[in-house]
Amino acid sequence: MSDPFPSDPHSSAPPLPGLVLASASPRRRDLLAQIGLQPRRIVAAGLDETPLAGELPRLYAQRLAREKAAHVAAALDEPALVLGADTVVALGRRILPKAEDRETARRCLTLLSGRRHTVLTAVALRPSAAWPQGRAAERLVASTVSFARLTERQIAALLDAGDWHGKAGGYAIQGHAAAFVRFLSGSPSSVIGLPLFEVAQLLRGQKGDWIR
Repeated sequence: MSDPFPSDPHSSAPPLPGLVLASASPRRRDLLAQIGLQPRRIVAAGLDETPLAGELPRLYAQRLAREKAAHVAAALDEPALVLGADTVVALGRRILPKAEDRETARRCLTLLSGRRHTVLTAVALRPSAAWPQGRAAERLVASTVSFARLTERQIAALLDAGDWHGKAGGYAIQGHAAAFVRFLSGSPSSVIGLPLFEVAQLLRGQKGDWIR
């Protein structure tokens, strides 16, 4: 896909900003491509994502999205609009971890078995200092997901599939776990990692022809 924000080399106008994704997630990159957007750069923020003591899921997601976007925007010396995002799986006030090992994924799936939970994805836009026309903006999208009751054998099969790795709550709704999702209310793309409608609306609110 070509750069959606080309600059005219013969124009004396300032260069148009590029969209920078503050995430190394291939899922978020692919979701942006679904609505015709290709980031000019992908820069992982690399922040500590440990929740603060007593931090509620909604505030945690918003804080991380905001900090990721701000951290990357502050490091850029080019006109850019930075998109940060964070997805949190919550059981009530409890934040489930991102599963980096099989045992963590097992614990998450056991907790989610037969229950409804909330998936919160926060997105934040931050302009770099070199693009003062840009505006900071944020959104939070909450979706409800209900899992069927999982047997030990089914949990083992999901773990063997391996698409839980690095996923909040130990599952990927676009992967093998989809066979056990009884109900989803909200934004499917948000549950995957990026609420596309809200991202498009935020970009339409910026100066320039970002997205139609």
